[in-house]
Amino acid sequence: MLKGKLEGFGWYTYETISRLVNRHPEIEFYFFFDRPFDTKFVFADNVHPVVLYPPARHPILFRIWFDFSVTRALKKYAIDLFISPDGYLSLRTNVPQVSVIHDLNFEHFPNDLPKSASRYLRKFFPKFAEKAAHILTVSEFSKEDIRTTYGIASDKITVGYNGASAIFTPVSSEVKERVKLKYTASNEFFLFVGALHPRKNLKRLLKAYDDFIEQTGSETHLLIVGAAYYWSEEMKAALNAMQNKEKVVFSGHVDIHELRDIYGSARALAFVSYFEGFGIPIVEAMQCNCPVLVAENTACHEVAGEAALLCDPFSETSITESLKRLENDEKLREQLIASGKSRCQEFSWDTTAHKMEEVMMNLLTPH
Repeated sequence: MLKGKLEGFGWYTYETISRLVNRHPEIEFYFFFDRPFDTKFVFADNVHPVVLYPPARHPILFRIWFDFSVTRALKKYAIDLFISPDGYLSLRTNVPQVSVIHDLNFEHFPNDLPKSASRYLRKFFPKFAEKAAHILTVSEFSKEDIRTTYGIASDKITVGYNGASAIFTPVSSEVKERVKLKYTASNEFFLFVGALHPRKNLKRLLKAYDDFIEQTGSETHLLIVGAAYYWSEEMKAALNAMQNKEKVVFSGHVDIHELRDIYGSARALAFVSYFEGFGIPIVEAMQCNCPVLVAENTACHEVAGEAALLCDPFSETSITESLKRLENDEKLREQLIASGKSRCQEFSWDTTAHKMEEVMMNLLTPH
């Protein structure tokens, strides 16, 4: 949890753990940080923040932090249960541990990460899955993937879907005009939201969008919102090869209120990631009455249901044709908005936290 830098795992942690803390004032929570923390993440009087060194910014430091710093802290503070909201565990403690494994993208697309991180994740996550007293994950797709990839018993894995903040709501026409003026010189825009990572499929989205402009002559821009987690050479090459890259706008990371305004102003969200354990932007966009285009594979279709337009994430042609439909078919956009309003109500951080609470209380209660 880093101030001003909350991404998927950070929001998951913030939304679930803050609810657990406030629901259980009788429980003492120790929050282990690996660097100085913002006090806004100390949610209540029953939270004790602890900074453990070294800062875990490299696979070698991950091992030191979890196997030595965390292990010592679990003993020092007499911890009864350790919950890891991003899946990493200590392999050197007998304290029961809950691992939240969001997805196994690194198993299926190992080259999408720097080599050291990829090797670490593929070596240690099978061990973490085996070591965990229980595993939480965020979709039925991820549960089945963890079960089959690591040979984990199905009853050891609980699914708790992600939610989206209540901040994400439709916006006024005045807000829409402000956003379009700020980012795209008052032009309509398609939207991408997420870390700029290879599996988010920006390489193909950029090519597909370029083809869309070439075929239609549209002035609809492409706004890309997110931090450059791993900006690969392939992604750079895809951008440089575009004929219409002047219509692509990179905003970087934006705060949650600005993100709501952007969702609410977009022509549609193009979320064509080829591997997702959930896909929080799908739900955020639906809450803002933004039509959604998603990849037909992994968890995206599971989350979107019938409330999104589907495409083949490995086909630029499929993505291009989908953008053309979203551009020209107003009836389709209205249908997607209406079905999205209904679909997004099925996801709630309260429900996510409740699933974690059930697992936590089961492990804390003597049997």
